[in-house]
Amino acid sequence: LAVGTSAGTTQLWDVNQCKQLRSMDGHADRVGALSWNKHILSSGGRDNLIVNHDVRVARHNVATLSGHAQEVCGLSWSPDGLTLASGGNDNKLCLWDAATSSTSTPRFALTEHQAAVKALAWSPHERNLLATGGGTADRTIKFWNGQTGAMLNSIDTGSQVCALQWNPFEKEILSSHGFARNQL
Repeated sequence: LAVGTSAGTTQLWDVNQCKQLRSMDGHADRVGALSWNKHILSSGGRDNLIVNHDVRVARHNVATLSGHAQEVCGLSWSPDGLTLASGGNDNKLCLWDAATSSTSTPRFALTEHQAAVKALAWSPHERNLLATGGGTADRTIKFWNGQTGAMLNSIDTGSQVCALQWNPFEKEILSSHGFARNQL
């Protein structure tokens, strides 16, 4: 189990033993977003950075990505492991290539949302289809082609989009909402 802390560390825990296995640094402030890609654990922080940790090795920090001007509040690796989507409080969606190094920039920096981008979900049914949800001032779910960066559709939900989850068996998506409707 991976846990981000308010102190800026990312911890790995053995849930069966109730024991912390390791603590990894890399952030100067709270870690609020995590996403796994095989042995790479990506963490997003209040310091506007994304850190890619290789959990197999002692020198775990294999890349530090800088593409957001405010806190990174959402992360999601594509099912094929080739693209990392990051959402921030700067209303930006960034798409990163898996081979990205610390000196790289995002493949796409998309600014169509009008509020924080926390909810991110890759379709298990259609390669490169990404759904993103915007905060209170945005209220939309947007669908993207992760390969081209093109926005495919935008739906106004009437309230803040907090999380998105694709149904693994049907081509449908569940959205959870905060202000103002607080509903699924």
